[in-house]
Amino acid sequence: MNLELSIVMPCLNEAETLEICIKKAQSFLEKNHIEGEVVIADNGSTDGSQAIAQRLNARVVAVSEKGYGNALKGGIKAAQGKYVIMGDADDSYDFSALLVFVEKLRAGYDLVMGNRFKGGIKKGAMPFLHKYLGNPVLSFIGRLFFNSNIGDFHCGLRGFSKAAYEKMQLNTTGMEFASEMIVKSKLNGLSITEVPTILHPDGRTRPPHLHTWSDGWRHLRFLLLYSPRWLFLYPAFFCIILGIVLSSLLIIKPLTIGGVVFDVHTLLYTSGLVIIGFQFLMFYGLTKVFAVENGLLPKSKRYNKLFQFLNLEKGLIIGFLFFFFGIYLSIDGFLTWKATNFSDLKPVETLRTIVPAVFTIMLGFQIILFSFFFSILGLKRT
Repeated sequence: MNLELSIVMPCLNEAETLEICIKKAQSFLEKNHIEGEVVIADNGSTDGSQAIAQRLNARVVAVSEKGYGNALKGGIKAAQGKYVIMGDADDSYDFSALLVFVEKLRAGYDLVMGNRFKGGIKKGAMPFLHKYLGNPVLSFIGRLFFNSNIGDFHCGLRGFSKAAYEKMQLNTTGMEFASEMIVKSKLNGLSITEVPTILHPDGRTRPPHLHTWSDGWRHLRFLLLYSPRWLFLYPAFFCIILGIVLSSLLIIKPLTIGGVVFDVHTLLYTSGLVIIGFQFLMFYGLTKVFAVENGLLPKSKRYNKLFQFLNLEKGLIIGFLFFFFGIYLSIDGFLTWKATNFSDLKPVETLRTIVPAVFTIMLGFQIILFSFFFSILGLKRT
């Protein structure tokens, strides 16, 4: 029989609440005449959770690889339904109220997210730090980085079609699996919507598996790594533009701000800021190529244009132009020194030539090396 819906619950020692969750899910399927199944993705429980699930005729899938993401991937892979709804087995979500998810999936949405902030968070259901800092901040970063309108990135109750899940190509193994699902859906152009979801206090007496700071960092790290623009590109523009503007002004003459004179010593730092910005830019390009060529990010039209605009030959030409310009400035500085019969120089005047000379030589070499490495990473593409 073709099943329409699989309700997947990751499980690691959930004997206290597993039975009520399974019964609610089965009641929902029966009440709404949905051909479906309940799948328990067991991640090595030692409290008898497997026996409870089997007694209630739920399908138990043993997943040996530890981690929230691994458990869900194992359960989803084994699911036989056209649609999948996943949710924690701690009784914090009401599995008897899933009709709104099914209706959205039937309407053609690829991913249906629950939103606990719209549905309501019962007293004691979410720790203070999670409610007012962790979830809002990480969800805001996710919306900003990936141009998404999802208000609750970490709601554990969500539904998706099995076909959409295959397109996501999810890789993470821990709690950041929740963020990856949204990010990959957005990057692959899948349709996403949200529905209000009520979060209840879970029914367990033991501490939750979620670790506030370590799992929060894993989510933030994932969002940064999957957004090279915010991690590398935008900081690159900021550093390069600010460094070039300030360096140009300081090369012409000292700057006086609030009675403080900024001269060639400051020029060293502003030149370094440009170098730092260029390194950010290099890492953006290299990360982008590596991520796309290894299937971590989808290939876009902009990516193909990147290779049309940047190639080894152009990079070598630009790099050598900067390098030889630095050599020219160095020679000019040397000739100035020679004109004084190699006597003591005035450091302030000399450094206005020498600092740009050293800067352009370094920048030229970096461009040359970057061009070679960029082309090597792109070999797989051709």
